[in-house]
Amino acid sequence: MKSEFLRFTTSRDYTTRCQNGVVTVQILQLLLAHVRLLTSRPIIYLQLLVFALRTKSVANFAIAVGFAEQMQDIDLMYAYFGDHKFFVGYYCKRINGTPLLVTIRAYELYYNPNVRLFKEALNYCDRILTITDYNKNLLVEKYDAPAERIDIVRQIVDLELYRYAEKIKILIVGFFAEKKGHDILFQAFKELDRPNAELWVVGDNAPDRVAVDCRKLAKELHIEDRVVFFGAQSGNALRALYRECDIFCLPSHPDRYGDQEGFPNVIAEAMAFGKPVVSTRHAGIPEMIDQILVDEFSVEQLVEALRRVCDDAVLRQTMGAANRAKVEQHFSMHNNDRLEEILLRYAKQPPAVQPGLSPNHDEFRTANMTGS
Repeated sequence: MKSEFLRFTTSRDYTTRCQNGVVTVQILQLLLAHVRLLTSRPIIYLQLLVFALRTKSVANFAIAVGFAEQMQDIDLMYAYFGDHKFFVGYYCKRINGTPLLVTIRAYELYYNPNVRLFKEALNYCDRILTITDYNKNLLVEKYDAPAERIDIVRQIVDLELYRYAEKIKILIVGFFAEKKGHDILFQAFKELDRPNAELWVVGDNAPDRVAVDCRKLAKELHIEDRVVFFGAQSGNALRALYRECDIFCLPSHPDRYGDQEGFPNVIAEAMAFGKPVVSTRHAGIPEMIDQILVDEFSVEQLVEALRRVCDDAVLRQTMGAANRAKVEQHFSMHNNDRLEEILLRYAKQPPAVQPGLSPNHDEFRTANMTGS
């Protein structure tokens, strides 16, 4: 015969979970349960009520009376934490004798909401589970818990999920906007079908863009187990992702309204980190990326391009080195000097705009230098 057990997992909504679903206590049912317990077992009812008043745990007692009446087929109660859930379980055991177990992790030992009741409930437990020897000693020394009833059960780590494996990390950075090409990349990544490849997605929705719901798209394509969403990142966090990725991919294309890229700054940033870049023949991108480009909207070409770069570590290194050299040549801080030179030269010209301002007027000079 299959055992039934009640697992206390919440304290705020007066519900608890059992093997077969959720048990909920309604207010009217709760009042009737109190009347029935008082009528059938007045001594235990009054004893527990007095104890609840002394320990300021009337709410726990009130909820427990309602639960206890529904536990005729329950073989075991298990409180997942040693707080109000545990206290409700304690009163249930006092009422109907159902075995009670609890797991103590950390915060209950330092910020317990009812220390007096905690000590009483521990001593009334059939078994106490905790996660460290340190916790066990603390339970015995500080809370007078019976050492012979304490078991150490450490946390569980899914060894299949948390196992080191070499991954080829494909990174895309950008708002979740149509023109960034997330839709094309996600479809290509699905068709690429490489267990050792992982797609890193940095960015989020922007209110002024034609947005793509990338998280929903990943689920629809059944690739969410191989896609990592980092949200919007900047500064050191973003640079760390550039540094650790293996391939940068941005398959830009026009959005439904014809909006296009200029030259995406994220491509230049990836190039600066010496990363191979796979992109599209779109807007100004081919001016700097000439090694692996695919047609806009072409999933098939993108799959082949990604497969080629994933399969060839030497190619990735060669492309990355070439990209770094290109950034040094075309995207250095010297561009700021060039911009300043142009602005200064323009500012010295006779005023051909803004009628009514004198060439020597301070506002005229400021307007030309700041673009205001």
